[in-house]
Amino acid sequence: MTPWLAIVGLGEDGLQGLGHAARALVESAEILVGGERHLAMVPEDGRERLAWSSPLEHLVEEIVRRRGQRICVLATGDPMTYGIGATLARYVPRKETFVVPAPSAFSLAAARLGWGLAETETLSLHGRPLELLHAYLQPGARLLVLCADGATPGRVAGLLRERGYGGSRLTVLSHMGGPREHIVENTAAEWDVPAVADFNTLAIACLAAPEAALLPRAPGLPDAAFRHDGQLTKREVRAATLAALAPVPGQRLWDVGAGCGSVAIEWMRAARRTEAVAVEHDRDRVALIAANAAALGTPGLEIVAGEAPGALADLAPPDAVFIGGGAAKDGLLKACWRALSPGGRLVANAVTLEGEQALVAWREQVGGELTRIAVSRAEPVGGLTGWRPLMAVTQLAVTRR
Repeated sequence: MTPWLAIVGLGEDGLQGLGHAARALVESAEILVGGERHLAMVPEDGRERLAWSSPLEHLVEEIVRRRGQRICVLATGDPMTYGIGATLARYVPRKETFVVPAPSAFSLAAARLGWGLAETETLSLHGRPLELLHAYLQPGARLLVLCADGATPGRVAGLLRERGYGGSRLTVLSHMGGPREHIVENTAAEWDVPAVADFNTLAIACLAAPEAALLPRAPGLPDAAFRHDGQLTKREVRAATLAALAPVPGQRLWDVGAGCGSVAIEWMRAARRTEAVAVEHDRDRVALIAANAAALGTPGLEIVAGEAPGALADLAPPDAVFIGGGAAKDGLLKACWRALSPGGRLVANAVTLEGEQALVAWREQVGGELTRIAVSRAEPVGGLTGWRPLMAVTQLAVTRR
């Protein structure tokens, strides 16, 4: 089918900055779609115009309903970089769409700063929680952030100060590529700009104080990084558990009997675009999971307050399942196994004899590897030091073939 949907990226210079092909797509469209700022760049000529609505899905449905009409969607910069192009691509086949990007805000900011994009992390806080930033804060990291509004840089500066990154250099770049382009710079510790233009991109050159907690993406965060009531998969066991679960970008985890949510949170930190759902019946622990997810940069963690296996019935299928407790519960292993598609991984830990017996019996049915994990930590014994063992963990790891 001939492409009927055009998605054209605009810069600050509007229509004047478009090439011949992009200009032709705008001029030949029967319907123009965009924000008020975008539509104002095109002189009124009697054509139908559709402005973005809230929720966005309503206008997307309207665009799809008009399939076959010549529609031109006007967007900012590169529509495929956190833009409407990526959204529409989920609804309109590629062969029916023609995309003409302009330089993205990330490309423009990198050019202004002399940063290589390949060595820079990029993310958006537009319509997303500020807490996402926690997962990206590392000593020496360079971040480019699409801001939600003019107050976002000030909020980011406050978050950096709380995390011990007050020495980080912040650069706010507004209206790049146009006559109103403006740049403001300062450290997070000294940031005193109440607000900047709403249309801005924030660059962060991370500098950690010596006392700042080091929270890498590699599995095995310190136990102290989590708020918990004692129901916590300990650091050494957690690292081995995540290795067996094998986080893969874009895949989904069920953390069943999540406790404080440590495994689900580390799964989401370990690979981009991962998803996780933490299933926990204890209401106090549900609150701990939410607090930990926000503090460690995974506010998108889905939390289900309920008891498995009943609470699993309406969940989207997983690519991996972790059972941190209750392996001996009747029907739990079977329910989790049935939910997995081929290639899915199931990892279950047990510290009780009953749980261990359930894992041994399940291994006889489906195979897999059994591992005994025994960890001892050096602790004071009087005036000396001795080894204090943690409870040994029996772990079953199996892939569904």
